[in-house]
Amino acid sequence: MRIGITFDLRDEYLALGWSEQAVAEFDRADTIDAIEQALAALGHEADRIGGASALIERLARGDRWDLVLNIAEGRRGTGREALIPALLDHHEIPYTFGDPLCCAVTLDKPTCKRVLASHGVPTPAMGVVQTLDQIDRIGLAFPVFAKPSREGSSKGVGAASVCRDAAQLRAVCAGLLDEFDQPVLVEAFLPGQEVTVGLVGTGDAARVVGVLGVGLTGGSEVYGYDDKERCEEVVEYRLEASAFARRAADLALAAYRAVGCRDAGRVDVRADALGNPQVIEVNALAGLHPSHSDLPIMAGLAGWAYADLIEQIVASAASRVGRGRSPAAGAPDRVTR
Repeated sequence: MRIGITFDLRDEYLALGWSEQAVAEFDRADTIDAIEQALAALGHEADRIGGASALIERLARGDRWDLVLNIAEGRRGTGREALIPALLDHHEIPYTFGDPLCCAVTLDKPTCKRVLASHGVPTPAMGVVQTLDQIDRIGLAFPVFAKPSREGSSKGVGAASVCRDAAQLRAVCAGLLDEFDQPVLVEAFLPGQEVTVGLVGTGDAARVVGVLGVGLTGGSEVYGYDDKERCEEVVEYRLEASAFARRAADLALAAYRAVGCRDAGRVDVRADALGNPQVIEVNALAGLHPSHSDLPIMAGLAGWAYADLIEQIVASAASRVGRGRSPAAGAPDRVTR
């Protein structure tokens, strides 16, 4: 197949003056290199496209692909992860990972938690702070956990995210509102073990790759932004096979299906004070750096080569090729009236 790759590169945005944390969700150049090499090894023709603007230009020129491997995070707004899927849907080009609805729901953490709760998937009690005067109406017992509502890669998350009184919560919320210009999600803090569960496949065919335990060598109780950026130095990864891990895997699979994730993803799970697992986040666009991202790390620990993971993703997405095409599929976009 001719497979396009859509992505946002860190280096391009750093050159525009964005901060290191602002580009944390974007990809490194060697991630795209690794994906391209894996696709070539699998017998596919890879075509680097780039972000949404590059895709729009290529589509306008008439370029098309059998499949697009989409890992683009987008620049701004609540629909930033949904933009490329929507463009590809409009042009009836199949692609990997979530559709526009899945990407929009999982990007906005409060909305995702509401969907999970409607499916009976346990997730911590929450409140949303859009202005500081709403803090007194949160109604959660301390300690609580505060983080941006629409960010990934643990942006805005660190040791200070665990707030033990109202003054600390106000200070943290004020900082997050100012820095990220979006609502702050405030959740009941879960004090127990945290794992992340990797999954591949779609719907009934989805299955667990592994349950990854994260050991922080510095003793922090929060797997935050700094830890993820320096994971090779400060994090010890291991596959978990405990009773808790098995429960977490079942819960993650239910969450993954509930929000409509496809092809591959990750679900973060943490234990409450009684040791019961709860979902704290669903990642519909999991990172694919071969040695820095959690999903490839756990796949490697489970005995998969990197190309095996890419093959599973492509095979899952390829099963949708040709489905749902309209009778006018292939007709020009411009219609003369």
